[in-house]
Amino acid sequence: MKKSVIIIGASSSIAQAIVEQLVDDLNTQIILVGRDLSMYTENFPTYDNVFQVLIADYEESLINLAVEEIEQKKLAPIRQIFICNGLLHNKKIQPEKKLEDFNPSSFTEIMKANTLTPILWIKALLPLITLQEDCKIVVFSARVGSISDNKLGGWFCYRSSKAALNMLLKNVAIEFARRAKLVKLISFHPGTTDTPLSAPFQKNVPEGKLFRADFVAKQLLNILDNTEIDGTLSFIDWQGETIGW
Repeated sequence: MKKSVIIIGASSSIAQAIVEQLVDDLNTQIILVGRDLSMYTENFPTYDNVFQVLIADYEESLINLAVEEIEQKKLAPIRQIFICNGLLHNKKIQPEKKLEDFNPSSFTEIMKANTLTPILWIKALLPLITLQEDCKIVVFSARVGSISDNKLGGWFCYRSSKAALNMLLKNVAIEFARRAKLVKLISFHPGTTDTPLSAPFQKNVPEGKLFRADFVAKQLLNILDNTEIDGTLSFIDWQGETIGW
């Protein structure tokens, strides 16, 4: 039976690793969404089951247009959605070590990337997933978004954005239990993965806890295969273990 998988923020290392795991299954149609998808042209052969949707930015109007483009392709039922995009640091922003480092403009930018963008995607995709077969939506979160797990402080903007993301997803899950009963939401902590996002902080990672992107992708897909549609939001890590809110 054919199915479709949507990967948003498809330029990320883990997103590319997910594609590598799925692409040889010709019954799986893969829709890649991102601002830059050139790495797929460079690193992947041409597959008839892979479709690209370029988006200039993650404004709501452009997200809606991207979803319209996906709908027009008339693909198989959407069974999995991965929302992989996020922001921890860039040339202007670094995680805060102390309160004096807090910057309102950095807070706004990180909240937009990590909190607002995922919820806009789910909102826009809702008409495509409400009345069909079961669908599992994975949104990349982080353990540092757990309030109960926070023992170190710091990283004000990033922690707050992921905690707020979890609250929004919790609201969505409660609503979906009434009106989209075949949809399962997962807030996923991939662990510290060897990607550009974690590169400046890898020296502090304990031995054996820095993961390759292909390992995380395999773990996540295995978790999805063994996750039931239960009308709740799951906040889990790469082992499938529950993280406290």
